[in-house]
Amino acid sequence: MATRWPFCHRSRAADVIKGVQITEDDFSVAAVSTEMRATHGAAIGALVTFTGLVRERNSLAADGSSVSTLTLEHYPGMTQASIEKILDKAEARWPLLEAQVIHRIGTLVPADQIVLVAVASGHRDAAFAAAEFIMDYLKTDAVFWKKEQTRNQSHWLASTADDVSRAQKWRSVNRRREDKRLS
Repeated sequence: MATRWPFCHRSRAADVIKGVQITEDDFSVAAVSTEMRATHGAAIGALVTFTGLVRERNSLAADGSSVSTLTLEHYPGMTQASIEKILDKAEARWPLLEAQVIHRIGTLVPADQIVLVAVASGHRDAAFAAAEFIMDYLKTDAVFWKKEQTRNQSHWLASTADDVSRAQKWRSVNRRREDKRLS
């Protein structure tokens, strides 16, 4: 297991494997999926992957021009811990076998891969929900700074109202669960 992800922090708790890789290098969705299937074999009933890409157009760009580059910066210790916390929350909510996040940093161009979320579970509902949850929280809670360059300007990006709303949905569900447990 140590040779599989030598470049990222991995932990195994209660047989759930979690991994975070922050890198300037591109990644292979197929390689991650193949490794997860090899690791868990027939225990996997669902393997969900989400790949985020740099868009050519950002509707938030004030000048309406195409995106030239997207530069992602991070603070290594903080960023790693923030993503690990998101994976811990997903593990606490759903019966997972494995959850992996690969997030790129550096300067990227349109169509480049930015992020991979891969989740393996015995059941599709858990895998889909956990992958969506992880991605929603990455957009609001992971420590990254994103600077978009267009033909005429550059500007720092913040979480959108939609990003915040999507993450809030999960927080509301969590509060309802807590309220039921306390009553």
